This record gives sequence, structure tokens and C-alpha cells, in this order.
Amino acid sequence: MDEFVVYILYSEKFEKNYTGFTSNLIERFKSHNLLETKGYTLKFRPWKVIHVEFFNSKSTAMKREKYLKSGIGREFIQNLIQNF
Repeated sequence: MDEFVVYILYSEKFEKNYTGFTSNLIERFKSHNLLETKGYTLKFRPWKVIHVEFFNSKSTAMKREKYLKSGIGREFIQNLIQNF
């Protein structure tokens, strides 16, 4: 059975956050912090994982990621960051 993870990263240095989903959090986190050579997350390293949620289906994880990128979801993320 596959497991999918929605995650929120935070860059304290730049006060930026990033929300994504993956089926392999450790490799994805390594990619964001070490391996990527282009893209948004490259510019704001280092990243810390500040929140994770686990799902049994890709579609459910994608829906949650989309929600977290909405206005209400961004409020949730800001509350996480304030309490970080």
C-alpha cells in the first residue's frame, strides 16, 4: 500500500514557506535542501519540515495540498509558523 505525505517546509532565514506532497518525504526533503539545481526551493535554503500529514491515496493528498495553498490553508500555515 502506498503512503503519501503532504508537507510544509519553512525557511527561517528568508521567512518563506513551501507546501508540497510526495510518496517519499526523506528523499524529497533531501532534494529541496541539497540536490535541486533550479526552482523555488533552491533560492531559500535551508528548509525545515514544520508539518506533515499522511494519506492513503494520492488524490486525497493532492486535495489537501491544494487546500493548504488556499486562503484558509495559508492562515493555517501562518499559525504554524507563528508557533514554530
